[in-house]
Amino acid sequence: MKRIGLLSDTHGVLDERVFEHFKTCDEVWHAGDIGSNEVANQLEAFKPLRAVYGNIDSYDIRLRYPEYNRFVLEGVDVLMTHIAGYPGHYAQSIRPILFNTPPKLLVCGHSHILRVMYDKWLKTLVVNPGAAGTYGQQAIQTLIRFVLKEGAICDLEVIELGHPQRRN
Repeated sequence: MKRIGLLSDTHGVLDERVFEHFKTCDEVWHAGDIGSNEVANQLEAFKPLRAVYGNIDSYDIRLRYPEYNRFVLEGVDVLMTHIAGYPGHYAQSIRPILFNTPPKLLVCGHSHILRVMYDKWLKTLVVNPGAAGTYGQQAIQTLIRFVLKEGAICDLEVIELGHPQRRN
């Protein structure tokens, strides 16, 4: 069993409450638009980190993390990327991967819209944790926690951090 803390779209601002909400997690996953090495370093120092780069991430972040991160954990085939879309509206760039070898869990970010949707055709759970940072139009900063256990994705929780305090 692995407890996962999932976030995305920090845009260089890491809310300190992330550490409290993810303290019982075994790993932290970041679905792109990390925004700074400082955020990546803080997360890596806290827990094992799996991450992908996003469209706003600089060259140094792109050197640290891949565009696509595919792995199997606790019997669950996971594909993480920043821009993926959602069932019926997948991004062109990910369609060949999804349609040829669909994962059991697709993790993405980019939209700043929290979504947890099951694609019946691909038999894939699509999870976008929304945005944990303060940049963007999201009304509420959000995170997700869940458990991977013996091939199952379970105990998924949405965590609302509240209204973002916008940067100037």
